[in-house]
Amino acid sequence: MHLLVRCLLAPFARFVYRPVVDGAHRVPRSGPVIIAANHRAAVDTAVIALTAGRPVSFLGKAEYFSRSGLRGRALASFLSALGYVPVDRGNAKAGLDALHAARTVLDAGGAFAIYPEGTRSLDGRLHRGHTGVATLALRTGAPVVPVALIGTERVQPVGARFPRLRRVTVRFGEPLDFGRYEGLENSSMIRRAVTDEVMDAIASLSQQEYVDTYHERPAA
Repeated sequence: MHLLVRCLLAPFARFVYRPVVDGAHRVPRSGPVIIAANHRAAVDTAVIALTAGRPVSFLGKAEYFSRSGLRGRALASFLSALGYVPVDRGNAKAGLDALHAARTVLDAGGAFAIYPEGTRSLDGRLHRGHTGVATLALRTGAPVVPVALIGTERVQPVGARFPRLRRVTVRFGEPLDFGRYEGLENSSMIRRAVTDEVMDAIASLSQQEYVDTYHERPAA
């Protein structure tokens, strides 16, 4: 499945969608790195995986990996090939489990992608980031590469089941090093400052309007 995704599916998707990629060379080719992006559509994860230039891990719902039968096993294998790491989001320790899973990837020298906003932006604006990205950066020492995804909301608008043929732009920014805060990972003020710096970098790349409030999805 890994070979199928990397050698067949990924090149085919790049050929069909022809994404405009700027600054992919800024993603370190080895060693731990955190990729922090804005979030516009469900297809964002696939776009990052196809353009980052190295394998990238993401968090995925644990239930997707535990379905029975041949179809369930195929889905789990496909998600693993895409870089998803299963996390149970339905328990009280979901946040800690997510951070632990991410740190496991980074401690092994891998790349881990995170959406600091926590959810897709439904109004097109860039919202205040949660401090999980800062916690990871400060505890692991991994650099943070800010990323702007532009146009992915046209590929898969809210409610669309299948991606549409639209061109997207991906902009990778300069890696951000927070080594100057070594030993201060327990400070909420430092975590907030680091997160705000990451969000400022994403805003500069995406040219989205920034809103200093967390994005809350409307009630169903």
